[in-house]
Formats: sequence, C-alpha cells, structure tokens
Amino acid sequence: MPAVVSGLRVLMMVTGGVQAVIGLALVTNSVSVATSVWGEADASVCCRSSPGEEHAGTVVFVGLLIMAVAAWGIVTALKFPTRHPDLRNSAMAYGWVAILFTVLLWAFLPVPILIAVWLVLSILLTARSHQPECRTWFDGQRR
Repeated sequence: MPAVVSGLRVLMMVTGGVQAVIGLALVTNSVSVATSVWGEADASVCCRSSPGEEHAGTVVFVGLLIMAVAAWGIVTALKFPTRHPDLRNSAMAYGWVAILFTVLLWAFLPVPILIAVWLVLSILLTARSHQPECRTWFDGQRR
C-alpha cells in the first residue's frame, strides 16, 4: 500500500474516531447539550418540561447520525487492502460528508478549535482521496 493510501487510511480512522467520540458525547449528555443550545426553562412554569428535555431526542438523533457516519468511515478504511475501486469513491464521499457535518456543527459547538481541527482533517480526507497515487492504487488489479 503506498504511503498516500495508508496515510488516507489512518486519517479516516482518526476522523472516524473523533466523530464517534463526539457522537457518543451527544448521546450520553443529550439533556445538558440541548439545555445549552435551547436555553433554560421559565421559572414561572412548574409543570412543564424544560426546553432541554423537550429537545433531548433531537440531540440523541444527531449523535446517532454522527456515530453512523463515523462507522462508515472506519469500515471503509478497514477495507482498503481489498483495492476495490468503489472504496476510493466512498472515501471521497466520506470526506465531503465530514465537511458538511463540520459546517453544520460550527453553529452549535462552542469549541472553535475542535471544529477547526475537524475541518482541516475533513479537507485533507477529500484532497488525499483525489491524489493520483490513490487513483492508481484503487484502479489497479488485486494481488
């Protein structure tokens, strides 16, 4: 496996791992995340649930979606030695989806450094999958 392809594989696993940790954090802390995004409840209303509790399901859904995308990236990276041509397309699509998630989460996560690192990793994923060495590796015959 060429260095560019193995680097792409490692990068996909690292990005997938970061996504899995973020998704797990969203699922396990859904009420506190929803409360920080949608605000606290009104103190005058005693019998109504807080906005955090009402939107906790949305946060869990987003967390599960992020974990599913992370699993897609990790499984694709693990299949690289098969040299199937569609794996390169899957890696490119995974990079674009990671960029999309980064842009969407930019508005909700208060940690701009984490988002910036994730954005750089996502751009590197997309750029590395377009390199000629990757194209020749995945278009070549299986050995």
